[in-house]
Amino acid sequence: MTTVSFTACSTVSGADLDVPLVDGRSVRYANFDYAASAPALEAVTDAVRNLLPYYASVHRGAGYASRVSTQAYENARNAVGEFVNARDADVVVFTRNTTDSLNLLARCVPGDTVVLDIEHHATLLPWHGRRVVSAADTIDETCQRLVAELWSKPAALLAVTGASNVTGEVLPLARLARIAHECGARICVDAAQLAPHRSIDIADLGVDYVAFSGHKLYAPFGAGVLVGNRDWLDAADPYLAGGGAVSNVRVDETVWACAPARHEGGTPNVLGAVALAAACTALGTLDSSGHETALTELLKDGLAAVPGVSFLRIFDDVEDSVGIVSFTVDGYEPGHVAAYLSAEHGIGVRDGRFCAHPLLAKLGVPDGAVRASIGLGTSSEDVERLVGAVSALVGGVSTWNYARTDGYWNPVPDPRPLGTSVDGGALCIGVEPAERPGRVSEWSLRNDQKAL
Repeated sequence: MTTVSFTACSTVSGADLDVPLVDGRSVRYANFDYAASAPALEAVTDAVRNLLPYYASVHRGAGYASRVSTQAYENARNAVGEFVNARDADVVVFTRNTTDSLNLLARCVPGDTVVLDIEHHATLLPWHGRRVVSAADTIDETCQRLVAELWSKPAALLAVTGASNVTGEVLPLARLARIAHECGARICVDAAQLAPHRSIDIADLGVDYVAFSGHKLYAPFGAGVLVGNRDWLDAADPYLAGGGAVSNVRVDETVWACAPARHEGGTPNVLGAVALAAACTALGTLDSSGHETALTELLKDGLAAVPGVSFLRIFDDVEDSVGIVSFTVDGYEPGHVAAYLSAEHGIGVRDGRFCAHPLLAKLGVPDGAVRASIGLGTSSEDVERLVGAVSALVGGVSTWNYARTDGYWNPVPDPRPLGTSVDGGALCIGVEPAERPGRVSEWSLRNDQKAL
């Protein structure tokens, strides 16, 4: 296997994290789960740390700390707008995550929404008057199907993913925007997986709305964003009715504020917004596409040489993909593979259906797959470890037993400590899975991992 001379990005918090293995050793954690949630950039944690002494309620406080927090919050709004090149008529609304953003927009759409069947549940489910189009094996045929659907009956919105959270494939957003507009619709892009990997210029692309999450953008502080044309947002009922969303209230009448305040009722997540803006600013200065492309190709080439490994792919003619590789291993359930990689090699991947159940069924793997996703902290050494570990599993070199417990695949027994509390005290150290606190077990029984 050819080695690419990339090393883990020093700006990612936890890049040198050591994790325990079932045999008693510890190794540096190889994180291939960026597509689920990315660790914080050091620039993000620095921004939050700097604001914390001044944290106070925003917009209506006369105190100095409140004024500082208000300015930081609105500066964050401007920074996020600049990150996607928002237009003068666009508004930036802070939310909890991408799902929250899309549900907010769904409340505002004055008509039907057309979606593809390959979408993440956040893009597939929220819309009133949802019309689902089956994606074809090629981008070209899929675009033709969308045109036919949009012309057959008027729709207000076309909602699409920017990059698939299952395969990493990037959709042709400028082309889709032209199709939507020519058919009298607007377009919204779920950029949760696209924003961490590619620059987004909504003005140049012709995109009307874009949504993404801080926790996938190296800012895991509970904030997301919706950016786009304000007219629908100003005309709709507030997403959260309450303080901050109003201009004036009487017992018999309420005058709602315009967006963004109209949809940011209650005390906003100031720290989350500042963290998200710091990530946008930091990523705006980086060009990691070459690093990502080289590592992704290294990973695909390595796994392709392992007997029994098959990749997931939606389109035959896709031209661009971000660093997400989903695969199956003949003879092994995805959860077994993931548990083995963690327990014996200190490698973190995602397994299951990735909140895209219709897509996994469409691709012929209704029970799920294994997903390895690449980020700023990924190195060629990590890729080599992952490929070597999968090869060892297929070759029968596994030293531990694995079984389903509480709906999840786990090493049996699992001697690894679960972690430490904030003050450094032990937290469930050495507790077997079956002996873990009942609340965790009950949650697991209600949420089989294959459903995630």
